[in-house]
Amino acid sequence: MSKRYFTIGMAGHIDHGKTSLTKALTNVDTDRLKEEKERQISIELGFAPLYEDEEIQISVIDVPGHERFIRQMIAGVAGIDLVVLVVAADEGVMPQTREHLDILGFLGIKAGIIAITKIDRVEEEFIDLVKDDILSELKGTVFEDSPFMMVDSLSSKGIEELKNLIIEKLKQQEFRDSRGAFRLPVDQVFTVKGQGTVVRGTVYEGKVEEGQFLKVMPKGIEVRARQLQVHHQPSQAAFAGQRAAINLSGVSREDIERGDVLVSSEHFIVTRTIDVAIRVVEDLEHLVKQRTPIKCHIGTAEVMGRIVFFDRNDVKDDSDEILCQLRLDEEIVTKRGDRFIIRRPSPQETIGGGWVIDPRGNKYRFGEKTIAELEKKKVGTPSERVAAALYEAKSLTLAELIKRTALDEGTLISTLKSDEFLHFSGKEYTLKKLAEAIEDDITDRLEDYHRIHPLRQGLNKAELIQGLEKSFPRNLLDFVIENGIKNKIFSRKEQYVKAAGFTPHVPKNWEKRIENLIAELRKDGLKVRYLDDYIKSTGIPDNLSIELKRFLEEQGIIMPLDNQYYWHKVNFDDAVSKLKECTSAEFEVGDAKQAVDLSRKYMIPFLEKLDSLGLTKRVENKRIWRI
Repeated sequence: MSKRYFTIGMAGHIDHGKTSLTKALTNVDTDRLKEEKERQISIELGFAPLYEDEEIQISVIDVPGHERFIRQMIAGVAGIDLVVLVVAADEGVMPQTREHLDILGFLGIKAGIIAITKIDRVEEEFIDLVKDDILSELKGTVFEDSPFMMVDSLSSKGIEELKNLIIEKLKQQEFRDSRGAFRLPVDQVFTVKGQGTVVRGTVYEGKVEEGQFLKVMPKGIEVRARQLQVHHQPSQAAFAGQRAAINLSGVSREDIERGDVLVSSEHFIVTRTIDVAIRVVEDLEHLVKQRTPIKCHIGTAEVMGRIVFFDRNDVKDDSDEILCQLRLDEEIVTKRGDRFIIRRPSPQETIGGGWVIDPRGNKYRFGEKTIAELEKKKVGTPSERVAAALYEAKSLTLAELIKRTALDEGTLISTLKSDEFLHFSGKEYTLKKLAEAIEDDITDRLEDYHRIHPLRQGLNKAELIQGLEKSFPRNLLDFVIENGIKNKIFSRKEQYVKAAGFTPHVPKNWEKRIENLIAELRKDGLKVRYLDDYIKSTGIPDNLSIELKRFLEEQGIIMPLDNQYYWHKVNFDDAVSKLKECTSAEFEVGDAKQAVDLSRKYMIPFLEKLDSLGLTKRVENKRIWRI
């Protein structure tokens, strides 16, 4: 089973002990900034490794609790797998506790643990009151059935039990798939002396490898992942669910900012208009009117914009999901299903949150017809849901598709019969268009390779797959190659793959020189010079001599005796025939020298070549013909 990577978050009101609890669990003080030390509050996101074994690796994000730092809080919580909601025993539920609860619900985070901290400061009876207070606040939220843990960070009471509960819950939880395109919303940017620009964030999906070329979106800046770190340790790769720091080449510190997204694919959509489904908080203080200015927090981005309704002119108290649109002032990178929070910029308050139905929103008319169209988009047809899942993961089994699409098996099997989908390897499904795109990509790669290396048989299959494996699963690549061979788009000889119409050949500007080389080798018979000498005399560069030798040998024009002497193949065949005629079933070196007038420097390699080709067998000082 693949190793799984999780990130958990500490959330709660200011001064309720999130940072102290993180330190008690991890032995890491996540308050790094001088200002944080002086004011004793967290301003930036804090990170620490919590636990690792052969199965899982867990990181902790300590998010700020103060209302002024709500942006950092949202940036930290987006993309985590489990929340520890921290409530101090001596204060109970506070305003930021409630706001954090709302935000966590809107972001779709369902796994939670309630940690009541500072239990040594109060009497045991008071803790029961705090617990009742929390239960009443959690009623009707996704956290109402979450387990409670009583802890004290200073005395370490309950710390080990809390840690074990976190590990246990995460081991039971589904994990993010590292297949598909890489995406990391940037939440921190800084420079390291001698290294350059470094970004940090949680890998939302896919994986990134050291040396991989990426893009900073929505700016479109091409960069390379020069170095990777996970928990301050160098790493060759980072996977979905991990916190990663990536040293980038090709970009300066000033060109990248929190809210940008690092991606490996062109397929992520850059947009300013998104169709969304939202819910609003229960106790909105102010009416939200048509085109009300909002701040949209999506991933790690914070973008100003306006909310546009199509079936109402305002909202204040509505528990139902509202289909509407966000028109943003700046471009963002998003996809269907991404979660977001919307807040009022002034006076500041959380309005609500929801998920992206369609990142490619258009302008629509006000009225029920638009709502009906948005409803259709929201649900999505079975075919659209399957296509979206396969587009993201590239290939999935039936069981994986059932989980991802929430379709029943009968509907799914019926949907997969469409020509839009391909069934391969007996159990996997993919998109026909995706397979065709991979086939086109392979064709382009092979044609480029043939143009650069016309003498070679083709591209080694392992090398071909290695160049594509960062974007597509191995089993899908194998299928496309084998299917291409079957359909005579590609052909294969041993481990080499080539375009079907390609034949290894001498470049036109070399033709005359190679003809002269072959003619001279034929004329010199069996008493030849080193082949490198012949090649040098033609004026062909030294760095291409190995490739030329391989080509002439594969074409059956020359025969190597060793790595220095080569005979023309016709001369070699003549020598074999003459030796066979002039010797008996078994012979010695002396017999061979009499039959073929050769010195020892040619004769010994010649006889050893006969052995390696299986024409003769050496037994002590004699050789026995096998043909």
